[in-house]
Parts: sequence; structure tokens; C-alpha cells
Amino acid sequence: MKRSNLGTSTRAIHGEPHRQPDRSPVTTPIVQSSTFHHPVGSGDEVLYTRHGNNPNQVVLAEKLAALEGSERAIFVASGMGATALAHLAMLRPGDHLLASSWLYGGTRQLFTEEFGKLEIDVTLVPPDNPRNWRQQLRKTTRVVFVELPTNPLMRIPDPEPIAAFCRDQGIALIVDSTFATPYNFRPLEHGADVVIHSATKYLNGHSDIVGGVIAASEAVIEEVRRLMQLWGQSSDPHTAWLVERGLKTLAVRMERHNTNGLAFAQWAKQHPAVSAVHYPGLQGHPDNEVAERIFTGYGGMVGITLAGGPSAADVVLRKLKLAAHAPSLGGVETLVSEPRFTSHASVPSEERAAQGIPDGFVRISLGIEDVEDIIADFEEAFSTL
Repeated sequence: MKRSNLGTSTRAIHGEPHRQPDRSPVTTPIVQSSTFHHPVGSGDEVLYTRHGNNPNQVVLAEKLAALEGSERAIFVASGMGATALAHLAMLRPGDHLLASSWLYGGTRQLFTEEFGKLEIDVTLVPPDNPRNWRQQLRKTTRVVFVELPTNPLMRIPDPEPIAAFCRDQGIALIVDSTFATPYNFRPLEHGADVVIHSATKYLNGHSDIVGGVIAASEAVIEEVRRLMQLWGQSSDPHTAWLVERGLKTLAVRMERHNTNGLAFAQWAKQHPAVSAVHYPGLQGHPDNEVAERIFTGYGGMVGITLAGGPSAADVVLRKLKLAAHAPSLGGVETLVSEPRFTSHASVPSEERAAQGIPDGFVRISLGIEDVEDIIADFEEAFSTL
């Protein structure tokens, strides 16, 4: 291949293209083996699935690195595993983590309840003003962390001033880009040092695996790999194979997620049962200008607040027929959930409300069904209020 800048879909299918041997399989075989024959008396790398070097794990990691434009990548057992390992690879006891306060509930719990046990201090700051980062900076600050977009309000902190701050201070920037995917946004091109994903979501896209991804420099990934081996965070070959298969349709799926997300958000904004819509593709969203500047598309995640509050949410969710009431997201099917019971159940209700996530807030992951059918499903459910 002479082209140096391959498209997202090409990289998702082929990774770094090279001529395949005659009669080799077009699809990567599943190497369902935990261990491999090792040469007697050899000090070469031991092939062992817990080490993350099973052929299925290796092929997937190469494609993920190609998608994010990183030196290396690694596939681990879950998105939370990716979050934990990425930070532990870069932080030591006595270090300080500056993290966005706009967080997924599980990540917040990890930072506020578990990192202290490892003597890692954490400060949560609103990420929308560069002064917030500077005011909380310490001599021991080593890492800054942001979600982009955030879960579940779909806020988009501008990565460029945050990255500039990190460069000036010699601090690493970790970005969770799960909601965007490499199709809509590549954080490394905007100054990030490490990218993480819950592969459970859009990268796989079929609601049938749990996995996580870390993409970064070779040095960071080698430290992540060392920790993964010790903490037991590797994934199995079949799961890696399923994610690789899902990646092949990432670009076409994301095009449809983007289209459906925007269409649904525009419809919901006009509906009297909805008091607020959170979607960065809408005019009036606080980060619309940033989204237009840095994103390819706005994604399939939409947050709505129902005018009738939690009782209205209960009625609507019970009436939906097409959309599945389920805690995850990013699948080909439309999925809905209430953060107060799922992603942010660990956050006190007063704090959720202060963040803009009141009871009655519903998170919708628009699938790739015909959007007219999705809207009709919600329209019928709303009619019962």
C-alpha cells in the first residue's frame, strides 16, 4: 500500500495492510488455547493467553493501535479494567491525579474509593475552564483524566487547552473516548497521551462481550501489560475475535448511530413531554462549537429529562417495545436506561441533580434501526403520559 493515511474503515478491517499468504484464511481463526508449545531451553517470550499474546489478542491490539494512531494498544477484560490499568501504569503511591468531575459513576468510585487505598490522591474538577486545572495543580500531579464525551450528559470539554496545560506542566493526559470511538474522534491527534475505551460498547457493537482497550506509547503499554499479567485482566481469545469482527463494521455503524442520534435529538427537543435534551449536535448545547470543530459526527448517545420526572420515566420505559431497557450502550439495538439506577447509582441524588442528572433523566443509546421506527416507539410510549 502506498497510501500512508488510510481511512477508518480500512484500518478497522485490515489494520496495517500487508500481503497475506496464499490459502490463508480471510478471517482470523479463533485460537482457543490458553497455552502454547514453548521451545525447550529457550528464553524467548512465553505465549500464554493471560499474558495477552494469544494470536487473537495480538491481531486485535494491532488493529486498535492502527485505529487510534498509537504506537501500541492492548485489549483487556473490561472498560473498568482499562481505566484502572491505564492509571496504575502511570501513577505511584504519593502521586496526585487531577480528574474531571464529569464522570461515569464507576470511574468516580474507582478514583474516590479505591485509589486512596493505594496512596494516590485524587482531585475532581469541572473540566470546562482551564483555570480549574491550574488551581488544583500540585507538585505531585502526574496525570489528568477526562471523558470525552462525558457520560451521560454528552458534554465535550475542549481537549486542546487541557492538552496544552498538560504539556506545559509535564503531565500525562488520559482520555476516555468510549462514546466517540476512533470514527468520530482520535484523542492522540489532539494532545492526549493515552486513550481508553470500553470495547463492550461501540467497538464491538453487538452487546455480546465485555472488554476494554488502552492505546498509548510502547512504554506505557508494556507497563499495562505487566500489570495485566499480575492482576489477571486479560481477556479470552473468543472475546477478542468477536471484537475484531465488530470492528469491521465500526465505520458504517457509527455513520448510522450519528444520523439516528441527531434525528432523535431533534425530534425530542420539540416534544412537550421532554424538558431538556443533551446532545452536542444540537444548536444550544453548551459544547456544540467544540463538537463541530473536533468531531466527525455527534454519536448515538442522547440524554433527555422528562417533564414529568421519575414517575414519567417509569411509565415510558415500561411502554417501550422496540427500545430495550438495559444498563449498557453502544449496540446495534436501541438501549435505554436511567443513570440513577445504573451508571450513576453510586452518586447521591443531590449530587446527581447538581451535575444536571435529575431523577427523570433517561439515557438513550440510539441503535441502527430505522430511526422513524425508534421515534414511533417513543411517541407511542409518551402518549400514555
